[in-house]
Amino acid sequence: MYPGATNTLVDVPGLQVGHADLEGEGALSGTTVVLPGPEGAVAGVDVRGGGPGTRETDALDPRTLVERIHAVVLTGGSAYGLAAASGVADALGAAGRGFPVGRGPGEVVPVVPAAVVFDLGRGGRFAARPTAETGAQALAACTDAPPAQGVVGAGRGTVVGGLKGGVGSASSVLSDGTVVAALVVANAAGSAVDPATGELWAARHRHPGDVEPPALPADRSALLAALREAAAPPTLNTTIGVVATDVGLSVAQCAKLAAVGQSGLARAVRPAHGMTDGDTFFGLATTRRPAPDLAAVQELLIAGADCVTRAVAHAVLAARSVETSGGHWRAYRDLVG
Repeated sequence: MYPGATNTLVDVPGLQVGHADLEGEGALSGTTVVLPGPEGAVAGVDVRGGGPGTRETDALDPRTLVERIHAVVLTGGSAYGLAAASGVADALGAAGRGFPVGRGPGEVVPVVPAAVVFDLGRGGRFAARPTAETGAQALAACTDAPPAQGVVGAGRGTVVGGLKGGVGSASSVLSDGTVVAALVVANAAGSAVDPATGELWAARHRHPGDVEPPALPADRSALLAALREAAAPPTLNTTIGVVATDVGLSVAQCAKLAAVGQSGLARAVRPAHGMTDGDTFFGLATTRRPAPDLAAVQELLIAGADCVTRAVAHAVLAARSVETSGGHWRAYRDLVG
């Protein structure tokens, strides 16, 4: 098992990613879109924690009519930010991409599940949040180039245990050539850093080719003091993301892939899934490769959890310090020096 060519979500053939940053005074938010090919992707979902903000997750129940989705929207703005998904759905519908509901070629309804993080007011202006236009911009930005990581898109206003969060991604190629990858918007009440050592919880799960964490000093007393000072009381947060593969999975198996993504999050952030986090993961299968047998499913589930853990580390390591009238959030790299 080794990272894919870009070590990001777009290593899964057929997936594209686009970011849009919210512009304007007092804005620190944005939207990220994951776009499968015109045929869509099989999808499942797993929602945990006490404060989720979602759209179209009920449609991903294996007992429903929906078998494929046409985009996934990850966005800031808490419940207000769900408006971004409307912009994505409108644009896809105008392009004729969606679930056919009529006789004409353009009579479709795009299935666009979405999840939000809480970042309201972190830029200084509470009303600065993604809109339908932001979603359309993120969709238009979708490409199969490696997505930017750190303080971008839905990761603009994120915070992890008082430190700056962001967007992170990672991938793995399995023994049979199957690709598994994750993209995470890290925004957790819990911390990504072990307070006793100053190391990232996820560091022990690093793969060759992953981003190298900064070297820690021999005497860590000053670093540990700085980490304690930067730590913040739990706030409203929520980590969201996508775990995807190129093999043929059922809706129920995609839901299981999303569920193991939550296990990967719990290895990278402590605590996870609390009352102020509404952690939500989507599992996607582009079905470019045949359906796997049981042993292969187990291998890809293990890899999916690992990708989420590694993606959280990449998000924290790619983040930069941000100071606005709404607050000051130090990046992990800046604290380590």
